[in-house]
Amino acid sequence: METEHNFIIDFDSTFIKVESLDYMAEKAFAREDESEAAHLSQQFRAITDQGMSAEITFEESINKRLNFLKGDRKLVAETVEELKGLVTESFRANRKFLEDHADKIFIVSNGFIDLIAPVVAEYGIPESNIYANRFIYGPEDRIIGMNKENPLSKNQGKVKVTKALSLEGFVYVIGDGYTDYEIKEAGLATKFYAFTGNVSREKVTAVADHIAPSLDEVLFDLGIEGAVSYPKSRIKILLLENVHKSAEERLRDEGFDVETYAAAMDEDMLIERIKGVSIVGLRSKTQLTRRVIEAADRLVAVGAFCIGTNQIDLPACTEKGIAVFNAPYSNTRSVVELALGQIIMLMRNVFDASMSMHSGKWSKTAEGCFEIRGKKLGIIGYGNIGAQLSILAEAAGMDVYYYDLEEKLPLGNVTKCETLEELLRLSDVVSLHVDGRPDNKNVFGEKQFSIMKDGVVFLNLSRGHVVDVNALKKYIDNGKILGAAVDVFPTEPRSNKDPFESILIGCRNTILTSHIGGSTLEAQQNIAAFVPSKLINYINAGETLNSVNFPEIKLSKIDGAHRLMHIHRNVPGILANINQVFAKHKCNILGQSLKTNESIGYLITAIDKQYDAEVVEDLKNIPDTISFRVLY
Repeated sequence: METEHNFIIDFDSTFIKVESLDYMAEKAFAREDESEAAHLSQQFRAITDQGMSAEITFEESINKRLNFLKGDRKLVAETVEELKGLVTESFRANRKFLEDHADKIFIVSNGFIDLIAPVVAEYGIPESNIYANRFIYGPEDRIIGMNKENPLSKNQGKVKVTKALSLEGFVYVIGDGYTDYEIKEAGLATKFYAFTGNVSREKVTAVADHIAPSLDEVLFDLGIEGAVSYPKSRIKILLLENVHKSAEERLRDEGFDVETYAAAMDEDMLIERIKGVSIVGLRSKTQLTRRVIEAADRLVAVGAFCIGTNQIDLPACTEKGIAVFNAPYSNTRSVVELALGQIIMLMRNVFDASMSMHSGKWSKTAEGCFEIRGKKLGIIGYGNIGAQLSILAEAAGMDVYYYDLEEKLPLGNVTKCETLEELLRLSDVVSLHVDGRPDNKNVFGEKQFSIMKDGVVFLNLSRGHVVDVNALKKYIDNGKILGAAVDVFPTEPRSNKDPFESILIGCRNTILTSHIGGSTLEAQQNIAAFVPSKLINYINAGETLNSVNFPEIKLSKIDGAHRLMHIHRNVPGILANINQVFAKHKCNILGQSLKTNESIGYLITAIDKQYDAEVVEDLKNIPDTISFRVLY
């Protein structure tokens, strides 16, 4: 950074996440009874907002608030220690920038130096560069007022202080309040950045030269090296199909620009909406086709907020260097509990009995009703869900058998069947848990149903297209199937507003559910925590652990280094070509990790801070390069 760059930075709700005086007041009010504390806090915050939005003068705002406050030196010291943990993330991440240029950074605040100085000192900013008010203490170290001769205690105080500084060169103001804008309005600043990372005030953003959700955005706009190579606020995420709110909140808190859409999108709509999107999050109904992927101009990652990924064209994503993450375990328990519950309901004919009761018919009978104890459960597909279902079913007294195309370790006393036919002939209950790959379309049909026992119970909680529903209906209607539970269908509505149609509607002793196997609060919360964490780790550090289509890499963080990510086709000689570029530009490699699969290679390299901008262009231009990104 050139020496003529000067930064005037606000403290409250900019350098830290909160208004420090409000925060201290909350601690003071906590000494009162609960109802009185809530009332005082509400009044105090309202006065703060009025002052920050220029509805009342700042002098009036601060005097009113001090009249509310009952504090002392002990309260100030306690507040300071807590404020140190409330530094805004982007300022915390850019500690090196703050330390390296502390002589050109000025904290100008209408707050109080008693609260500010100890916090910013940890980032190298000296007290001589802090301009703020001071508390006046009276008997027993109680706060009795403020130094009213300080210009920052009055209107236009920041303007007067900045003018007195007589800064040479460019002056950039970063703050969330109208008083920060007044510096620019007075002609004393080159540019005013409305900081919205903690609070956004419409009256302030309306007059800003630039809206900055983070310090990273300011540094990027000015071409200054910061903690990240690209501000997260410029990374757009599109979340579809009512992804749990906590996932949206987690990604917003990380600084991303998040847009949501409640339903699935068809191909044409998604092609239009995916332009400019870096990350898309979806569930099972949205089809991420090759055509959509080819239309995506910025897409780098996909988050599947579910178990399956058959709705995503994985080869197309891989070819374009797009990493895909899912939640393979997060809703397993929810699906298993639903399956076990439906088995019991169907064996007892509870569903039809309940429907009769709702129509006013009393029918108490044991005919066609059975315990599940001692019955044989056949599980087709012994993956995460199938294996856990076997454990619960065995605990409930069932004899469990499974069939899987791959060799799987059996759990408990479960018995492996060598053929599907063997399992179908002996099972009283058949539960389907296969994946949704296209090759599995109608894999379970007329032939399989005909082999099963008379009076069998059948469940499909896997994928709709794997079962021939016409054959299923036939064997329900002719009585061979005692009862069925279907949670997934060949064609499903895109949203709750669209109608549901199926030939299974009205079938005897048949439970139809709307793809809710994983739809429990616990499952959605688990998914909403797991998938965003994987996306964040990939964007921040290039980590690909648990990626569906990428080689898995986790490289330890190296301080004082740039991290570069290179995705390329898996052909001979790529690593040599990459390292030749580093050698050509005399870049010192501090750490490097390369993993490949059958189609791509994924390389993360950490190099020292000294490197020429031409390095990036040379790496992008290596033959067979798919994608290149500077992580930080």
